[in-house]
Amino acid sequence: MQQFVQHTKEPTTVHPGRLRVAWRAAHEPVAGVSRRIQLLAYFVPLVVLPASIWRLPAAFADGRGLGERMYIVFLSVLSEAFAFAAIGLIARWGEVFPRWIPFLRGRRVPRRAAVLPATIGAASLTLLFTLLFIASQVRGTTIRGGDLPADYPSQADGWEAAWFYVCYAPLTLWGPLLGVLTVAYWKRRSEDTR
Repeated sequence: MQQFVQHTKEPTTVHPGRLRVAWRAAHEPVAGVSRRIQLLAYFVPLVVLPASIWRLPAAFADGRGLGERMYIVFLSVLSEAFAFAAIGLIARWGEVFPRWIPFLRGRRVPRRAAVLPATIGAASLTLLFTLLFIASQVRGTTIRGGDLPADYPSQADGWEAAWFYVCYAPLTLWGPLLGVLTVAYWKRRSEDTR
C-alpha cells in the first residue's frame, strides 16, 4: 500500500503530441514581440468569432437554398481565416516562409509583402466595420444609407437585438487591432534590417 501511495505522489510528465509541439512552435511570437502585442494578435480571431458563430444558424434556416447556405458558412470560415492571419504578424511564419510553401520555403518574407496586405486589410476593416457600422447604427440606416428592412437583426426586440450587438460589436475592433499589429510588425522588422 505504501508503494502505491508513493507512486501516486510522483509527478507524471505529459508528453504533448507532435502536432501540438509543431503548432506551438509555429505560432509562438518571435523575439522582440512585446506581451501586449502578442495578446492583441491572439485577440483578433476572438473578436471575429462571435459574428462568425452568429451567422451559422442563419445558414440552416428554412427557405435558404444550398448556394446561400454554403455562402454563409464560407463567409464565417473565411472571416476566421483572415482574422487568424493576424497571428502571422507576430509569429515566425510571418517572417520566414514555412517549409510547405514550394520555392519560397525558408526564405525571409519581404517586409512589404506582409505590411501592404495587412495595411489594406486594416484600412478596409476599419472603414467597413468600425466607421460605417457605427455610423449606420447611429443613423438607423444600412451602410449604403437606405432604410433598414423590418427583419434586420438590430430592429428586433429584446434579446435578439441584444444578441446581435453582442456578436457584431466586437468586429469594430478588428481593423484598429490589425492596424496596431501592422505598425508593430513594420517597426520590429525595420529594426531587424539595421
